Amino acid sequence: MKTKAKTTLRPFDAANYLQTEEDIAMYLDTVLEDDDPALLAAALGDIARARGMTSLAQATGLSRESLYKSLSGERIPTTETLFKVIHALGFKLSVSVRNAS
Repeated sequence: MKTKAKTTLRPFDAANYLQTEEDIAMYLDTVLEDDDPALLAAALGDIARARGMTSLAQATGLSRESLYKSLSGERIPTTETLFKVIHALGFKLSVSVRNAS
């Protein structure tokens, strides 16, 4: 009797696919369309893990543990934390008129 080989699956992690600035920008644009602050926090966490959480902690002045909690998507971080992270990652926010539909 032939035994089947077991397949081990790892959970999906977007950080593994964010390799270029274009990838990251498209990812953030897509996430922002959902108007979900927790999803934005989780996406910033994915980006931070892709780039290195330690360097982000140094750039923001926040601890790695605090960043992991704030950017987990399980809670909504403060606006101050979001802005620190966004700026430390080298992004700027802009506003445009939403199409009436």
